[in-house]
Amino acid sequence: MVYTKSLVRTREANIPQTKSLPHSQWGRWHAQRDGRGAPRAAPFLTFLAKISALTMCAAVHTMIVERYEEGAGSVRMLKKDVAAEYSVLIQKFRLIDDTFFNVCFDNYTEGMQLLLRIFFGRDDLIVKRVVTQQSADNLYGRGVRFDVLAEDSEGKLYDCEVQRANEGATPRRARYNSSMMDSRELAHGADFSELPETWVIFITENDIYRAGYPLYHVERIVQELQRPFDDGAHILYVNGANRDDTPLGRLMQDFFCERPEQMNYKELAQRADYFKAEAEGVNAMCELMEKFGEKKLEEGRLEGREEGHREGVIEMARSLLTLNVPIEVIEKSSGLTRAEILAL
Repeated sequence: MVYTKSLVRTREANIPQTKSLPHSQWGRWHAQRDGRGAPRAAPFLTFLAKISALTMCAAVHTMIVERYEEGAGSVRMLKKDVAAEYSVLIQKFRLIDDTFFNVCFDNYTEGMQLLLRIFFGRDDLIVKRVVTQQSADNLYGRGVRFDVLAEDSEGKLYDCEVQRANEGATPRRARYNSSMMDSRELAHGADFSELPETWVIFITENDIYRAGYPLYHVERIVQELQRPFDDGAHILYVNGANRDDTPLGRLMQDFFCERPEQMNYKELAQRADYFKAEAEGVNAMCELMEKFGEKKLEEGRLEGREEGHREGVIEMARSLLTLNVPIEVIEKSSGLTRAEILAL
Protein backbone atom coordinates (compact mmCIF):
# COMPACT_ATOMS: atom_id res chain seq x y z
CA MET A 1 0.00 0.00 0.00
CA VAL A 2 1.36 3.38 -0.96
CA TYR A 3 1.82 5.74 1.95
CA THR A 4 -0.61 8.59 1.48
CA LYS A 5 -1.74 11.35 3.74
CA SER A 6 -2.79 14.94 3.62
CA LEU A 7 -0.24 17.26 2.13
CA VAL A 8 -1.05 19.66 4.93
CA ARG A 9 -0.19 19.22 8.59
CA THR A 10 1.02 20.94 11.73
CA ARG A 11 4.47 20.88 13.26
CA GLU A 12 3.08 18.54 15.90
CA ALA A 13 2.65 15.80 13.29
CA ASN A 14 4.43 12.56 13.94
CA ILE A 15 7.67 13.44 12.20
CA PRO A 16 10.62 11.30 13.30
CA GLN A 17 12.93 13.57 15.25
CA THR A 18 16.65 13.19 15.64
CA LYS A 19 18.08 12.91 19.14
CA SER A 20 21.63 13.36 20.24
CA LEU A 21 23.55 10.21 20.94
CA PRO A 22 25.39 9.96 24.24
CA HIS A 23 29.11 10.54 23.94
CA SER A 24 29.90 6.97 24.89
CA GLN A 25 32.40 4.81 23.08
CA TRP A 26 30.93 2.80 20.25
CA GLY A 27 33.73 1.23 18.36
CA ARG A 28 35.50 4.58 18.89
CA TRP A 29 32.98 6.30 16.68
CA HIS A 30 31.28 9.22 18.39
CA ALA A 31 28.16 11.02 17.37
CA GLN A 32 28.95 14.67 16.68
CA ARG A 33 25.85 16.80 16.70
CA ASP A 34 24.97 20.37 17.51
CA GLY A 35 23.30 21.44 20.72
CA ARG A 36 19.81 21.40 19.26
CA GLY A 37 19.99 17.85 18.00
CA ALA A 38 19.71 19.05 14.41
CA PRO A 39 21.09 16.89 11.62
CA ARG A 40 24.88 16.96 11.50
CA ALA A 41 26.53 19.00 8.80
CA ALA A 42 28.92 16.27 7.69
CA PRO A 43 26.81 14.80 4.88
CA PHE A 44 26.25 18.29 3.51
CA LEU A 45 29.92 19.18 3.81
CA THR A 46 30.89 16.28 1.57
CA PHE A 47 28.34 17.36 -1.01
CA LEU A 48 28.97 21.06 -0.79
CA ALA A 49 32.70 20.76 -1.11
CA LYS A 50 31.83 20.08 -4.74
CA ILE A 51 29.55 23.10 -5.19
CA SER A 52 31.32 25.68 -3.06
CA ALA A 53 31.30 28.43 -5.66
CA LEU A 54 27.64 28.32 -6.63
CA THR A 55 25.30 31.22 -6.65
CA MET A 56 22.68 28.71 -5.53
CA CYS A 57 24.22 29.04 -2.09
CA ALA A 58 23.36 32.73 -2.00
CA ALA A 59 21.11 34.19 0.66
CA VAL A 60 18.00 32.12 1.24
CA HIS A 61 14.97 33.88 2.68
CA THR A 62 13.19 32.25 5.57
CA MET A 63 9.68 33.54 5.19
CA ILE A 64 7.30 30.79 6.19
CA VAL A 65 3.67 30.75 5.22
CA GLU A 66 0.76 28.64 6.25
CA ARG A 67 -1.45 27.05 3.66
CA TYR A 68 -4.75 25.36 4.31
CA GLU A 69 -5.94 22.43 2.27
CA GLU A 70 -9.65 22.07 1.92
CA GLY A 71 -11.02 19.31 4.10
CA ALA A 72 -7.67 18.47 5.66
CA GLY A 73 -8.29 20.20 8.95
CA SER A 74 -4.63 20.86 9.56
CA VAL A 75 -1.86 23.21 8.51
CA ARG A 76 1.38 22.52 6.73
CA MET A 77 4.34 24.83 7.21
CA LEU A 78 5.89 25.56 3.84
CA LYS A 79 9.08 27.35 2.98
CA LYS A 80 8.76 30.14 0.44
CA ASP A 81 11.24 32.36 -1.36
CA VAL A 82 13.84 29.63 -1.56
CA ALA A 83 16.05 30.25 -4.59
CA ALA A 84 14.45 28.39 -7.50
CA GLU A 85 17.47 26.25 -8.29
CA TYR A 86 17.90 25.47 -4.61
CA SER A 87 14.31 24.30 -4.29
CA VAL A 88 14.59 22.17 -7.42
CA LEU A 89 17.69 20.46 -6.08
CA ILE A 90 16.08 19.61 -2.74
CA GLN A 91 12.97 18.21 -4.41
CA LYS A 92 15.06 16.07 -6.76
CA PHE A 93 16.88 14.29 -3.96
CA ARG A 94 16.17 10.58 -3.53
CA LEU A 95 17.37 8.12 -0.93
CA ILE A 96 19.69 6.52 -3.49
CA ASP A 97 21.59 9.85 -3.57
CA ASP A 98 24.21 9.59 -0.87
CA THR A 99 23.77 13.14 0.41
CA PHE A 100 20.08 12.69 1.08
CA PHE A 101 20.58 9.14 2.34
CA ASN A 102 23.07 10.35 4.92
CA VAL A 103 20.85 13.19 6.08
CA CYS A 104 17.69 11.10 6.35
CA PHE A 105 19.31 8.24 8.25
CA ASP A 106 21.48 10.25 10.61
CA ASN A 107 20.63 8.87 14.06
CA TYR A 108 17.37 7.49 12.66
CA THR A 109 17.16 4.06 14.24
CA GLU A 110 13.59 3.40 13.11
CA GLY A 111 14.48 3.87 9.45
CA MET A 112 17.63 1.75 9.58
CA GLN A 113 15.76 -0.92 11.49
CA LEU A 114 13.19 -1.04 8.68
CA LEU A 115 15.95 -1.53 6.09
CA LEU A 116 17.78 -4.26 7.97
CA ARG A 117 14.60 -6.15 8.82
CA ILE A 118 13.70 -6.26 5.14
CA PHE A 119 17.22 -7.15 3.99
CA PHE A 120 17.53 -10.04 6.43
CA GLY A 121 13.88 -11.07 6.74
CA ARG A 122 13.97 -10.63 10.51
CA ASP A 123 11.13 -8.83 12.25
CA ASP A 124 12.92 -9.23 15.59
CA LEU A 125 16.03 -7.26 14.59
CA ILE A 126 16.48 -4.23 16.85
CA VAL A 127 18.78 -1.35 15.92
CA LYS A 128 20.36 0.41 18.89
CA ARG A 129 22.49 3.13 17.31
CA VAL A 130 22.91 4.82 13.94
CA VAL A 131 25.42 7.46 12.86
CA THR A 132 26.40 8.78 9.44
CA GLN A 133 29.56 9.97 7.71
CA GLN A 134 31.90 8.53 10.31
CA SER A 135 35.59 8.40 9.44
CA ALA A 136 38.01 5.59 10.12
CA ASP A 137 41.53 6.98 9.88
CA ASN A 138 44.53 4.96 8.85
CA LEU A 139 47.96 6.15 10.01
CA TYR A 140 49.67 4.06 7.33
CA GLY A 141 47.43 4.61 4.36
CA ARG A 142 44.01 5.58 3.09
CA GLY A 143 41.18 6.10 5.52
CA VAL A 144 37.50 5.58 4.83
CA ARG A 145 34.27 7.46 5.45
CA PHE A 146 31.22 5.29 6.02
CA ASP A 147 27.79 6.42 4.78
CA VAL A 148 25.73 4.93 7.61
CA LEU A 149 26.92 2.82 10.53
CA ALA A 150 24.48 0.90 12.69
CA GLU A 151 24.67 -1.46 15.64
CA ASP A 152 21.95 -3.93 16.59
CA SER A 153 20.97 -5.38 19.94
CA GLU A 154 23.21 -8.41 19.35
CA GLY A 155 26.28 -6.24 18.85
CA LYS A 156 26.47 -6.75 15.09
CA LEU A 157 27.75 -3.79 13.07
CA TYR A 158 26.43 -2.68 9.69
CA ASP A 159 28.08 -0.35 7.19
CA CYS A 160 25.35 0.64 4.75
CA GLU A 161 26.42 2.41 1.54
CA VAL A 162 24.43 3.69 -1.42
CA GLN A 163 26.15 3.53 -4.79
CA ARG A 164 24.80 4.84 -8.06
CA ALA A 165 27.90 3.86 -10.02
CA ASN A 166 29.10 0.26 -10.10
CA GLU A 167 32.68 1.46 -9.66
CA GLY A 168 31.86 2.55 -6.11
CA ALA A 169 30.81 -0.94 -5.05
CA THR A 170 33.77 -3.03 -6.15
CA PRO A 171 34.76 -6.18 -4.22
CA ARG A 172 38.01 -4.60 -3.05
CA ARG A 173 36.23 -1.56 -1.69
CA ALA A 174 33.91 -3.88 0.23
CA ARG A 175 36.97 -5.71 1.54
CA TYR A 176 38.60 -2.44 2.62
CA ASN A 177 35.48 -1.13 4.35
CA SER A 178 35.20 -4.41 6.21
CA SER A 179 38.82 -4.30 7.33
CA MET A 180 38.52 -0.68 8.47
CA MET A 181 35.47 -1.56 10.56
CA ASP A 182 37.51 -4.28 12.25
CA SER A 183 40.49 -2.01 12.82
CA ARG A 184 38.42 0.27 15.07
CA GLU A 185 36.75 -2.42 17.10
CA LEU A 186 39.49 -4.28 18.90
CA ALA A 187 41.26 -2.67 21.84
CA HIS A 188 44.94 -3.27 22.59
CA GLY A 189 45.42 -6.67 24.17
CA ALA A 190 41.86 -7.83 23.41
CA ASP A 191 41.25 -11.31 22.10
CA PHE A 192 40.37 -11.72 18.44
CA SER A 193 37.22 -13.56 19.46
CA GLU A 194 35.89 -10.22 20.66
CA LEU A 195 35.63 -8.88 17.12
CA PRO A 196 31.95 -8.26 16.36
CA GLU A 197 30.11 -9.71 13.41
CA THR A 198 30.10 -7.14 10.60
CA TRP A 199 28.12 -6.52 7.46
CA VAL A 200 29.12 -4.27 4.57
CA ILE A 201 25.95 -3.52 2.61
CA PHE A 202 25.94 -1.87 -0.81
CA ILE A 203 22.60 -0.61 -2.12
CA THR A 204 23.35 -0.24 -5.83
CA GLU A 205 21.37 1.55 -8.50
CA ASN A 206 22.07 -1.20 -11.02
CA ASP A 207 22.06 -4.97 -10.91
CA ILE A 208 25.80 -5.14 -10.40
CA TYR A 209 26.07 -8.87 -11.22
CA ARG A 210 23.39 -8.81 -13.94
CA ALA A 211 21.86 -12.05 -12.74
CA GLY A 212 18.44 -10.78 -11.72
CA TYR A 213 18.67 -11.59 -8.02
CA PRO A 214 17.33 -9.04 -5.52
CA LEU A 215 20.20 -9.78 -3.10
CA TYR A 216 23.74 -11.08 -3.50
CA HIS A 217 25.35 -12.56 -0.36
CA VAL A 218 29.14 -12.72 -0.33
CA GLU A 219 30.83 -15.13 2.11
CA ARG A 220 34.30 -16.60 2.47
CA ILE A 221 34.47 -20.37 2.23
CA VAL A 222 37.07 -23.11 2.63
CA GLN A 223 37.08 -24.25 -0.98
CA GLU A 224 38.25 -27.84 -0.47
CA LEU A 225 35.64 -28.45 2.20
CA GLN A 226 32.94 -26.18 0.82
CA ARG A 227 32.34 -24.92 4.33
CA PRO A 228 31.97 -21.36 5.57
CA PHE A 229 35.19 -19.78 6.80
CA ASP A 230 33.09 -18.30 9.60
CA ASP A 231 35.18 -15.20 10.27
CA GLY A 232 32.11 -13.10 11.05
CA ALA A 233 32.61 -10.73 8.10
CA HIS A 234 29.81 -10.54 5.54
CA ILE A 235 29.10 -8.53 2.39
CA LEU A 236 25.65 -7.95 0.94
CA TYR A 237 24.70 -6.33 -2.37
CA VAL A 238 21.13 -5.02 -2.63
CA ASN A 239 19.96 -4.79 -6.23
CA GLY A 240 18.29 -1.40 -6.60
CA ALA A 241 17.03 -2.33 -10.06
CA ASN A 242 14.70 -4.87 -8.44
CA ARG A 243 11.50 -2.94 -7.80
CA ASP A 244 8.88 -5.66 -7.83
CA ASP A 245 5.87 -6.01 -5.54
CA THR A 246 7.73 -7.59 -2.62
CA PRO A 247 8.80 -5.92 0.64
CA LEU A 248 12.33 -5.48 -0.74
CA GLY A 249 11.09 -4.38 -4.16
CA ARG A 250 8.79 -1.79 -2.60
CA LEU A 251 11.68 -0.58 -0.46
CA MET A 252 13.77 -0.06 -3.59
CA GLN A 253 10.85 1.79 -5.18
CA ASP A 254 11.06 4.21 -2.25
CA PHE A 255 14.80 4.66 -2.73
CA PHE A 256 14.20 5.95 -6.26
CA CYS A 257 11.13 8.03 -5.46
CA GLU A 258 11.37 11.84 -5.39
CA ARG A 259 7.92 12.43 -3.89
CA PRO A 260 7.43 11.32 -0.27
CA GLU A 261 3.65 11.04 -0.65
CA GLN A 262 4.21 8.29 -3.23
CA MET A 263 6.46 6.18 -1.02
CA ASN A 264 5.36 2.78 0.30
CA TYR A 265 6.88 2.92 3.78
CA LYS A 266 5.71 5.64 6.12
CA GLU A 267 8.99 5.57 8.08
CA LEU A 268 10.82 6.72 4.96
CA ALA A 269 8.05 8.94 3.62
CA GLN A 270 7.80 10.98 6.80
CA ARG A 271 11.54 11.37 7.05
CA ALA A 272 12.01 12.42 3.43
CA ASP A 273 9.07 14.81 3.63
CA TYR A 274 10.53 16.44 6.73
CA PHE A 275 13.65 17.51 4.83
CA LYS A 276 11.83 18.37 1.61
CA ALA A 277 8.76 20.23 2.86
CA GLU A 278 8.70 20.83 6.61
CA ALA A 279 9.87 24.30 7.59
CA GLU A 280 12.47 23.07 10.05
CA GLY A 281 13.86 20.40 7.73
CA VAL A 282 14.10 22.67 4.69
CA ASN A 283 15.58 25.46 6.79
CA ALA A 284 18.20 23.09 8.16
CA MET A 285 19.21 22.00 4.67
CA CYS A 286 19.27 25.54 3.28
CA GLU A 287 21.14 27.04 6.21
CA LEU A 288 23.80 24.34 6.27
CA MET A 289 24.35 24.54 2.54
CA GLU A 290 24.34 28.33 2.54
CA LYS A 291 26.82 28.66 5.40
CA PHE A 292 29.19 26.12 3.99
CA GLY A 293 28.93 27.59 0.51
CA GLU A 294 29.83 31.05 1.81
CA LYS A 295 32.73 29.65 3.77
CA LYS A 296 34.14 27.80 0.78
CA LEU A 297 33.70 30.83 -1.44
CA GLU A 298 35.74 32.93 0.97
CA GLU A 299 38.41 30.23 1.26
CA GLY A 300 38.64 30.03 -2.50
CA ARG A 301 38.96 33.80 -2.80
CA LEU A 302 41.68 34.03 -0.19
CA GLU A 303 43.68 31.14 -1.53
CA GLY A 304 43.21 32.07 -5.17
CA ARG A 305 42.20 28.58 -6.20
CA GLU A 306 40.76 29.51 -9.58
CA GLU A 307 41.57 26.17 -11.12
CA GLY A 308 40.09 24.30 -8.19
CA HIS A 309 37.05 26.55 -8.32
CA ARG A 310 36.46 25.65 -11.95
CA GLU A 311 36.86 21.95 -11.31
CA GLY A 312 34.40 22.14 -8.42
CA VAL A 313 31.80 23.88 -10.57
CA ILE A 314 32.16 21.27 -13.31
CA GLU A 315 31.84 18.40 -10.84
CA MET A 316 28.77 20.04 -9.33
CA ALA A 317 27.17 20.41 -12.77
CA ARG A 318 27.74 16.73 -13.46
CA SER A 319 26.05 15.84 -10.16
CA LEU A 320 23.04 18.00 -10.97
CA LEU A 321 22.76 16.40 -14.40
CA THR A 322 22.53 12.97 -12.80
CA LEU A 323 19.67 14.31 -10.67
CA ASN A 324 17.84 15.41 -13.84
CA VAL A 325 17.96 19.05 -12.80
CA PRO A 326 16.92 21.25 -15.75
CA ILE A 327 19.76 22.64 -17.88
CA GLU A 328 18.51 26.19 -17.32
CA VAL A 329 18.83 25.78 -13.55
CA ILE A 330 22.36 24.37 -13.85
CA GLU A 331 23.34 27.28 -16.10
CA LYS A 332 22.17 29.81 -13.53
CA SER A 333 23.73 27.97 -10.61
CA SER A 334 27.11 27.19 -12.11
CA GLY A 335 27.77 30.00 -14.57
CA LEU A 336 28.57 27.42 -17.24
CA THR A 337 27.10 27.79 -20.70
CA ARG A 338 24.53 25.37 -22.06
CA ALA A 339 27.12 23.98 -24.49
CA GLU A 340 29.61 23.40 -21.67
CA ILE A 341 27.00 21.57 -19.61
CA LEU A 342 25.87 19.36 -22.50
CA ALA A 343 29.49 18.45 -23.17
CA LEU A 344 30.00 17.03 -19.65
